[in-house]
Amino acid sequence: MKILVTGGAGFIGSNVVDAYLEAGHDVVVMDNLFSGKWKNLNPEAKFYLMDIRSAEVAKVFEKEKFDLVNHHAAQMSVPASVEDPLFDADVNVKGFVNLLEAARDTGVKKIVFISSGGAIYGEAEEFPTSEKSPPLPLSPYAITKSVSEQYLAFYQHQYGLDYTILRYANVYGPRQIPHGEAGVVAIFMDRLLAGKSCMVYHFSDEPRGMTRDYCFVGDIVQANLQALEKGSGGAFNIGTTKETHTADLFNAIFDEIKKQRPDLSDVLRNCLTGPGRPGDLTRSCLLCQKAEKELGFKPRYSLTQGLEKTATWRLDKSF
Repeated sequence: MKILVTGGAGFIGSNVVDAYLEAGHDVVVMDNLFSGKWKNLNPEAKFYLMDIRSAEVAKVFEKEKFDLVNHHAAQMSVPASVEDPLFDADVNVKGFVNLLEAARDTGVKKIVFISSGGAIYGEAEEFPTSEKSPPLPLSPYAITKSVSEQYLAFYQHQYGLDYTILRYANVYGPRQIPHGEAGVVAIFMDRLLAGKSCMVYHFSDEPRGMTRDYCFVGDIVQANLQALEKGSGGAFNIGTTKETHTADLFNAIFDEIKKQRPDLSDVLRNCLTGPGRPGDLTRSCLLCQKAEKELGFKPRYSLTQGLEKTATWRLDKSF
């Protein structure tokens, strides 16, 4: 299968590219390197240095004749979307529609669209939250993901373009950068290793801060492989169905870094607390039974196992 991965030089996208290539697919990457990195690019994949909003996108589609598009490229920061909603919409909506137009004009069979279970449901009333819960986006970033899902439904209805939507929990793992929708693991690791204090944001009297569902990138890759042939016309939560408070996450990260770097000062275990930022959610945790039933998805990594792999990568990587 010939697959285009947009954002394929980014944290999650590059891991997906590696897996698609290993599975024997012909992979092309499109990335403007705004947040992606040259070093993440797999040399076995053809690369286009290109913004998804560019008029040149249509020419690439016409030349390459893709079977499937895996769409990871995005403005991915919730706080940044609040600060500049015009840019957020330009990339996440206009850029995506640009891809959809090119896809329908060149016979692409399917889109695997990366949405956000960690943001799209807002302050949900159901915990863990299933796909039956209505989207209640509380940030421009989440709004653009919800709108993009609706565009997919239109393109399927109007043009027969198939799709599978993956609504990610908060993803972490090797190659993650310390900003973005779920960058807290990378932020904490970088600050601890730099001898700096960390911040836990909260909205209530709960001293451990907000809760999130943290899913290791290796499990996310598994879902992207399964979505190639399964999940037609559906939206699927991809996570662990386990809530973790931010302060508990910090302690788990500190313990793992301390295990691998015994010289880390115990003074740094104490982190600061501050009020939640615009767009932040109090709780987020995904129910993933639908993905298990229809995709065969089941997370294999515990938080401890995932943090160990992430810390090992972070301590080994060169600067």
